[in-house]
Amino acid sequence: MGRIVPGRYGTKKDVITKKASRLFKEKGFSATSMRDLAEAIGIEAPSLYNHISGKSEILQEICFKVANLFTSHLNEVETGNIPVLQKIDRIIRFHIHMMLDEYESVYISDHEWKHLREPYLSNFKNQRRNYRARVAAIILEGIERREIKNIDPYVAVLTMLSAIGGIEMWQRSKKSVDAKTLEENIVCIFIEGIREQPVNQEILHSIKAGN
Repeated sequence: MGRIVPGRYGTKKDVITKKASRLFKEKGFSATSMRDLAEAIGIEAPSLYNHISGKSEILQEICFKVANLFTSHLNEVETGNIPVLQKIDRIIRFHIHMMLDEYESVYISDHEWKHLREPYLSNFKNQRRNYRARVAAIILEGIERREIKNIDPYVAVLTMLSAIGGIEMWQRSKKSVDAKTLEENIVCIFIEGIREQPVNQEILHSIKAGN
């Protein structure tokens, strides 16, 4: 067996995390052993423990790396002096790019986080909950500014995340739609769906006139 070569993934720990993300997605966290991971990397299983304490630490690394990337981006969006719909646009596009560029890691953080150990499990759940609440607050701000229709912000966030989560199906398909078209369509469908439409003055005048 050989040794871990960082290559383009950065550190040796990055190599382990990348390989683990793929295995966790293919087999599931519970069904993946340290021996499986060692074989995928090309080293002896005991050598892995020189770099990582075990599967739980790897899962923790994956989940919180993804969560922190989303949180950091949201921090930037919140402080930006731009219209609310533009903030939502940026959030959606970032989620899409994460699903395209970091698919395996995002998949693990979405589906395997329940295997985290305490206190990491509670911390991760709180981070997810807070993230969604902050996005909902942005939507509420848009409603108050009359940029967004009078909808339930929580439902809007669930709808947005569910739509983006559908990219998993695209990843598994033959990809008859290219990534750029996918992105632009998702953004268009959601943004135009929640945008508050200006009142058509001609129709309003007609209604008032009883026509």
